[in-house]
Amino acid sequence: MVTPVDVVLVDDHHMFRAGVRASLDGRVRVVGEADAVDDAVEAVHRLRPTVVLLDVHLPGGAGGGGAEVLRRSQDLLPGTRFLALSVSDAAEDVVAVIRAGARGYVTKAISGPDLSAAVVQVAGGDAVFSPRLAGFVLDAFGTSAADVAIADDELDRLSAREQEVMRLIARGYAYKEVASELFISIKTVETHVSAVLRKLQLSSRHELTRWAAQRRLL
Repeated sequence: MVTPVDVVLVDDHHMFRAGVRASLDGRVRVVGEADAVDDAVEAVHRLRPTVVLLDVHLPGGAGGGGAEVLRRSQDLLPGTRFLALSVSDAAEDVVAVIRAGARGYVTKAISGPDLSAAVVQVAGGDAVFSPRLAGFVLDAFGTSAADVAIADDELDRLSAREQEVMRLIARGYAYKEVASELFISIKTVETHVSAVLRKLQLSSRHELTRWAAQRRLL
């Protein structure tokens, strides 16, 4: 039996928190909740969860919302990891919480199983983003000229289809979303991802996202 990931759920809407609780599967265990900045900081420090599901826009504190919770919880990093969960997909919201230390950002359109999977990924050290949000982070943090210079040589190791799969996976798409986008089966996506990781000598989706981000390939 796999031990579930302990989570503190932070959102100012009680009904939404109840919905999230009901949607999460057995891989995740909600050990606490909070609905404002000060309460969230207190709960996170008291409960020391593995992951905090954190809304971006929260009342209280100094008005800094989720980013303020992160800044006031720096002493807990990296033992406690933060995953932003918000209705907003605005670039400024994404960048603000990532700069403050969040390990990922997903929107409230995410399904319960996918949210559970995202929590597990973040708990394991991966970064997780809803599709199309990763580009905001790339634009904000940039890359180095040296990384760009070697990108073409490394890409030559991948077939055209593998490059398509690589870009979508690195942007945070789930396997089923990649399959739908490229009109291929999920099994074929899995095969391509394994080939990409092997050829680039990477071990996880997190490393692939970082590799692609450094080379401005997303």
